[in-house]
Amino acid sequence: MASRSLILLGQVVPNIKRNACKVRIRRLELDQNLLMYFKKENFLFAHDPEKKCKVGDIVLVKELPQKLTTLITHSVEVVYPYGDVTCPVTGRKVVVSQYRDEVEKTTQLYGKSSKAFDYEKAPPRGYQEGKRDFSHQETYQKYHEDGTDQPFAV
Repeated sequence: MASRSLILLGQVVPNIKRNACKVRIRRLELDQNLLMYFKKENFLFAHDPEKKCKVGDIVLVKELPQKLTTLITHSVEVVYPYGDVTCPVTGRKVVVSQYRDEVEKTTQLYGKSSKAFDYEKAPPRGYQEGKRDFSHQETYQKYHEDGTDQPFAV
């Protein structure tokens, strides 16, 4: 007998629903014939009235005691914002496959390059909203190709 998961980890994807965010939850499903696991994606809507979730964020999804609507059945909280990768085991910031503090020690040892990226001086995510980052804009459903520019269509 299968048990229901009450807490899930997922990634926010673009949606057109107001006061909610669409979350993609990836699971591994066993194929009984091949005895191999394959990726299966489930999508659900979570209640987010403050719009604190942005596209790409890793979120923790909890089931609501009562459904708000037929679609909105969960609540959401941000675990890792998109952009800064944090190791879930140690809690340290990661760059590609190394910890940031280890990279800084290596740069101090060999000398810092003038072209090296400085993470301490980097502004937080969202400072370019309206200039180059349009992830905060309302999205809408794209129904047809009419030749006009539709930058925020899903």
